[in-house]
Amino acid sequence: MGGRGGVAAAPELSLGPEPTPRGVSYLRALAAASQARSRAAGIAAAGLRAQAAEYRAEAARLREALERAGLARDALSPPAAVSARAVAAVANLLAIRDTEMSSFVVASLDLSLRRAEVEEKRGKVHKESKALLDYTRKAITKLTELKKMLEKFKNDVEKQQVEQMADWQTKLVMMDSKERQYILQVSNYKAMLNRVGYTPEINHGVLMEMAEHKKDLGRKTKPISDTLRSYQDLPPDKALAALAIEDKKRQYAAAEKYLEDVLQSALTTPSL
Repeated sequence: MGGRGGVAAAPELSLGPEPTPRGVSYLRALAAASQARSRAAGIAAAGLRAQAAEYRAEAARLREALERAGLARDALSPPAAVSARAVAAVANLLAIRDTEMSSFVVASLDLSLRRAEVEEKRGKVHKESKALLDYTRKAITKLTELKKMLEKFKNDVEKQQVEQMADWQTKLVMMDSKERQYILQVSNYKAMLNRVGYTPEINHGVLMEMAEHKKDLGRKTKPISDTLRSYQDLPPDKALAALAIEDKKRQYAAAEKYLEDVLQSALTTPSL
């Protein structure tokens, strides 16, 4: 049966009375995997059985050798049995599988080396622990000092805050008094300006225009002022004034004559 978009749907897995090809393939794969595992288990079991047989044969040979030497388990005295068990325990502890003296020596040396390594590691750990303990003590001391500094800082901050608040309150009272004083001065200045006739129309621009106008008037009236000032030197009597004018004219003519003589003499004098 076709699926959506023309793609055929995968056959369902069915293991019932009417198995599908996919189900059959799945069963075959399971059977093959089971057979492979069974073969592997059989091989492992055969190897273990062979090894067990070898161990049993070796045990029988050892038992026979011990019996011939008179060292069977039943023939040993209790102290000897205890010693044998102790030797076996030591052998198991040292992980050796024979009773050769060399094996015990090698295992003992190996154990000594391991012990030396453990002692070295223990010494290193002890040294690191001591350093860590010293560092912890220093850290605790530093923490105590920091706590004291923090407490002192809090006290200083609270004290400074109290002093600063008192200072601010004093300044606030002073500023309030200054504000009232300035308001009173502004009111007095306004009253004074009202008395002298000040109006808002009199501003800086208007004053500058009036100053420029005053300068123009000064420039225009200066010639007239100079003329009037020259008349102030004349005598108040008309006759005396006429005589003074004639005297000035003679002085002027004499000055012109003197100037002409000087110029004439300068022109006639030969240059060196």
